[in-house]
Amino acid sequence: MITLTEAQLSAWLSPVLWPFFRVLAVFTAAPVFSMRSFPMRSKVGLALLVALCAQASLSGQPQVSFTGPLGLETLVQQVGIGLALGFAVRVVFSSMELAGELIGLQMGLNFATFFDPTSNTQASAVSLFFGHMTVLLFIVMNGHLLVLMAVVRSFDAYPVGASLMVMLGKVRLFDIGTDLFASALWIALPMIAVLLLINLTLGIISRVAPQMNIYAIGFPVTLTVGLLGIAVTLPMLDHPFAALFARTIDLFVAH
Repeated sequence: MITLTEAQLSAWLSPVLWPFFRVLAVFTAAPVFSMRSFPMRSKVGLALLVALCAQASLSGQPQVSFTGPLGLETLVQQVGIGLALGFAVRVVFSSMELAGELIGLQMGLNFATFFDPTSNTQASAVSLFFGHMTVLLFIVMNGHLLVLMAVVRSFDAYPVGASLMVMLGKVRLFDIGTDLFASALWIALPMIAVLLLINLTLGIISRVAPQMNIYAIGFPVTLTVGLLGIAVTLPMLDHPFAALFARTIDLFVAH
């Protein structure tokens, strides 16, 4: 009769189980992977496949027993690191959506709101458009592969058994929140400047020709200029997205 000890089970399953939890946590929080159209069974299967395929590069990781407080602490650490990585990538998408929100505010299109099923919130049309463009950029630029690479390489920077608080102190997630507003403002700044100039011009026209109904021509002009400005600046959206995404991934990759 074949008998297995707890040490043998831990030696066989520990190299796969802890990476599995970290990857699954990333799939729970990261954009695209966390979409409702991505079935949960597929997430679990893909996370297990990534954990198995990454074994060649995860040699030397400490073995942690599943029983006892150390196993529970390790589980919390793996889930915390995975959620932190997914949240950081989500911030990159939110910065693009916030830029669209600012542009839509200047264009006067913030009243055109729609229900976003991915976030269960109301979002403006321009913000949703920028969000969809960001998803397309994410796929085209192989962002999903970079996220998987970051998960695997994060074991070099934050190995199994390390303290979760030390990881959070190194990553400094609150700095990522600062980048959200700064990047969104820089992306929307050209459009804000153009629309501000248009509004200033309309204000001068209303003072020079008071008999002209500025409200009747102001909205079509700002809307037309805004749409033209989006069409012109949209091909350049990949540069700030790639820079912000690379800076976010570097937080979890050992150098």
